[in-house]
Amino acid sequence: MTTVNKESIGQWYSYTAYRSRIASLLLEGKTSGDEQSEARVHYSQLNVTRMNRLDKTLVISEAYIQQLQTLKGSYLWLVLAEGWCGDAAQILPVIQKMASHSAAIELQVLFRDENETLMNQFLTNGTKGIPKLIILDKNTLEVLGDFGPRPKGASQFMQEYKAEHGQIDETAKAELQLWYFHDKGLSIQKEIMELMQSIQPALLQTAQE
Repeated sequence: MTTVNKESIGQWYSYTAYRSRIASLLLEGKTSGDEQSEARVHYSQLNVTRMNRLDKTLVISEAYIQQLQTLKGSYLWLVLAEGWCGDAAQILPVIQKMASHSAAIELQVLFRDENETLMNQFLTNGTKGIPKLIILDKNTLEVLGDFGPRPKGASQFMQEYKAEHGQIDETAKAELQLWYFHDKGLSIQKEIMELMQSIQPALLQTAQE
């Protein structure tokens, strides 16, 4: 059984507090994380606009809402993210809205670079890919599953782009954002709910009714 040591985790934030900290840093011409650059500040500014749009327009499937509302037990959803990360800007609002539909879920956001010990437990192909959703039993802090840093379709798109062009460039990043725009968060919802179904098989019955 893998558990998370709460003492090794840095400060965590509600979704609103996370958004507020990013906004405060931008007012100082900064972004979150250890590395500061004009490019990362620019990406953070773009991501604020993206997240504002998603907060207003994102729709969670009614079938998933029903499943979320019938969850048994108590879950802590921890998300490792940074303000400059384009994937986090697309995925975190979906996670937040899903969590808001369930009294069984508490969502907290952590900054990756402030939580290296935790991040190193959830590497993706040896890299610190974010966002990373870690699903815990809220009472025992047992790790029940994780998701990220991208839904499968987005990962496949980037792999195919790199195979064709030899690198991930600004065009790839722009096209990835278009992939997210057209997907409308549906792949993220589907994969997270499949994960929750594997944790709580009784949800499968709800999904089939």
